[in-house]
Amino acid sequence: MSTIPPVSERAPDGTAYDLTGDGPGVVLIHGLGLSRRLWDRHVDAFARYKVLRYDLYGHGESAPAPETATLALYARQIAGLMDHVGMDHAHIVGFSIGGMINRRFAMDFAHRLRSLVILNSPHDRGEAAQQAVEDRARAVRNQGAFSTFDAALRRWFTPECLAGSDGEDAPPRLVRDWRGQVDADSYAAAAWVLAHGVRELIAPRPPITAPALVMTCENDSGSTPAMTYDIAAEIAGAEVGIIPRLQHLGLMEDPAAFTKPILSFLERHSR
Repeated sequence: MSTIPPVSERAPDGTAYDLTGDGPGVVLIHGLGLSRRLWDRHVDAFARYKVLRYDLYGHGESAPAPETATLALYARQIAGLMDHVGMDHAHIVGFSIGGMINRRFAMDFAHRLRSLVILNSPHDRGEAAQQAVEDRARAVRNQGAFSTFDAALRRWFTPECLAGSDGEDAPPRLVRDWRGQVDADSYAAAAWVLAHGVRELIAPRPPITAPALVMTCENDSGSTPAMTYDIAAEIAGAEVGIIPRLQHLGLMEDPAAFTKPILSFLERHSR
């Protein structure tokens, strides 16, 4: 993975982004506590697309949110950024909270959507798991962005990946660096949206009608295969992909396992 940061530009609302390539538009949304550099090892594969990747409010190089964070606000962040770069329509690819944001975008800005790719994103967790996620979000608010970090690494990466995490390009090391860049209040606010916002996506109204690919990893405990099938069941015609063995951040451990099915899907919906 390259250690050279992408050249960023800045939208009027303070969102940092970079835009590469030409062709149908693709927007890449990272997850909570990460940055647009999550996609460093994926972006070259999207050479035939115009790829817009950006930092969520208060993450990476972006300014904090201009108002209370909600899924609707994060969806408007994308729409404003697309306006800024002159991208009328796009495939929206979202990881984790990004897969919640792009579902909200599909509900609020359906006329600007080509398709959805929802990666490792949560859905109805059940009462006990929902309470646990909300408790973690409160801990972040009270104790800081790193209060739940070490336990999170064990949920996100395989033991083999964690054992080889000394190099500066090792995924756990990069994730730690990105977490350190996040504005504390913005992280706490986004953590609450990740925890609580899933409620507004269950049986979405209005329904999501765009072509959709929904993927997760076999051992993702927070965005389980069952949740992935549940998300797909609520979007007519949605496709499902389950990556064997990996955990929540499997797309960092094995980028090609994600880019290959995503590119196949985008090709079919870019004609």
